[in-house]
Amino acid sequence: MELDNIEKLLEKYFEATTTVSEEQTLRNYFSQENVEAHLEQYRPMFNYFSAAKEERYTKQVPLKPRKNYYKWISVAAVALLTFGIYFGNQYQERKQAEFAYQETKKAFELLAENFGRGTEKVAYLEEFEAAKQKIYNND
Repeated sequence: MELDNIEKLLEKYFEATTTVSEEQTLRNYFSQENVEAHLEQYRPMFNYFSAAKEERYTKQVPLKPRKNYYKWISVAAVALLTFGIYFGNQYQERKQAEFAYQETKKAFELLAENFGRGTEKVAYLEEFEAAKQKIYNND
């Protein structure tokens, strides 16, 4: 009966569903001298867990505060990011204004060129008008 119970507890143990008292039962069973042959393979594991549980750290742990440079690095990173966004936006606005200026300049040059052509046409009309007046006045 005990062997059947141990095998069920092992199944539960490997499924991670055992309670603390069931794990203690397993540790007690595997710490005995007479363990079934087919369960002998689990003996070192449970004996190790029992021995490891008794180990204690005996060295003194220094509790000096460490210098925390991460705080200052994060402050510097935030400042750098803020300046980058601010000056980046100014650069983009300046670039957009420059682009708008260049496009407006092109439009005015095109307009001036077309006005120049219109002025040439008006000069031809003036010559035509003068020639017409000469013809009508001579008659």
